[in-house]
Amino acid sequence: FLPGENRETLGLTGEEVYTVRGLATALDGDKIAEVSAQAPDASVKVFRVKVRLDTPREIEYYRSGGILPYVLRQLAKA
Repeated sequence: FLPGENRETLGLTGEEVYTVRGLATALDGDKIAEVSAQAPDASVKVFRVKVRLDTPREIEYYRSGGILPYVLRQLAKA
């Protein structure tokens, strides 16, 4: 979350369906993405978050679809 925000201040329960937008842009620069959280009653909360992929390797894992697909691709290359 951004400074001053957390689950409680945003009123999130964990029962929401989350959609994250702007990951590619966040990874390439500003490190901020937008999240939409749709609650079971269909209400939607939109907020911004800081993207935490801290190392080039973590970014490779993400872009590969996760650690397992990354490892499998590396094994297939060898």
